[in-house]
Amino acid sequence: MKFPRLPETTRLERLMPPAAAVRLALDTDAFNEIDDQFAVTYAALSPERMRVEAFYAAPFLNARSTSPEDGMEKSYDEILRLLSRLGRRPEGRTFRGSTRYLDTRDPEDSPAARDLVKRAMAAADAPLYVAAIGAITNVANALLIEPRLVERIVVVWLGGQPEHWADTREFNLGQDMTAARVVLDCGVPLIRIPCYGVASHLLMSLPELEQHLRGTGPIGEYLIEIFRDYREDHFAFAKELWDLSAVACLVNPTWTPSRLAPSPVLRDDCTWGFDPARHVIRTVTFVHRNPIFRDLFLKIAKHM
Repeated sequence: MKFPRLPETTRLERLMPPAAAVRLALDTDAFNEIDDQFAVTYAALSPERMRVEAFYAAPFLNARSTSPEDGMEKSYDEILRLLSRLGRRPEGRTFRGSTRYLDTRDPEDSPAARDLVKRAMAAADAPLYVAAIGAITNVANALLIEPRLVERIVVVWLGGQPEHWADTREFNLGQDMTAARVVLDCGVPLIRIPCYGVASHLLMSLPELEQHLRGTGPIGEYLIEIFRDYREDHFAFAKELWDLSAVACLVNPTWTPSRLAPSPVLRDDCTWGFDPARHVIRTVTFVHRNPIFRDLFLKIAKHM
C-alpha cells in the first residue's frame, strides 16, 4: 500500500501542540479495563480544548471478552453507558469498530472506519485528531481503506513501551502488531505515548477517588463504582489510569513533555529498531500526574 508523503513542514506543523480546540474522534476499547472510562469522561468534559465528534468502539480480547468482536461490542455498550451518565446523546457519534484484528489484504470496512474516513475527508480546513486508547485496529483499517487520511488526521496513541525498554510488549500494541506497523510506517502524523515509565505515572487509589468524586453525580459515582469493583483488596493499592494521557496531552501539552524523533521500527520479536531516515513522530517522555487529576476532578465536580 502506497501512502501520500506529507511535506516535512506540514508534518512538523501537525506535530506541534494545537493552539486552539481540536476536532476529536476517540477510539476506545472502553470495557477492556477501567481507565478508558476516565479518558472518555475527561474528553467529553474538556470542550475548551477538544470537540469530541465521534466515539469508536475498538476490539479487544482478554478475560473480559470471548473474542475481539465480543470485546468491541462490550466496548460499544460501555460507551453508551458513559454517555448516558454524562447526559450526552449517542446518536450519530457512536460507532461499532472492527470485529477482528487487521488483515492488510482485506481491510474491514466497519462503521467506525467508514465514519473516520468520511469525517476526516469532509473537512479540509483542519485535521481531525484521533485519540486511540486501545488496539489501533480501527485506525489502521481506515488508513488502508483511504490512504489520503495521512493528509487529514493526527493520531494520538497510547501504545508500546519507551524506546529504551527491553521490548515493547503491552496490551494495546501487542493485540494487533500488524495494525501498529501500519500506523508507525505509513507517515501519518503521530503522537505516541509509551506505557511504563510514562503513562504509568497516572496512579490512582480508591480512597483518593472517593474523597474527590463522592457526591459528584452519575458519572463520578460510576467511576468510583468500577474502580472499587476492579479488585477486592485495595489496601496500599494504586491503579494506573493510563488512557487519561491521550486526552491530557491535548488538554495541556505542558503536562506531557515530548520529543521529536524518527518513527521506530516494530520488529517481529516485539522490540524496537531504529532508522534515522524514517519520518518524524512525537513521543511523550513523561506525564505530570497531579495537574491532570486535579483538572479531571474539578471538571467532574463542575459537571454534576
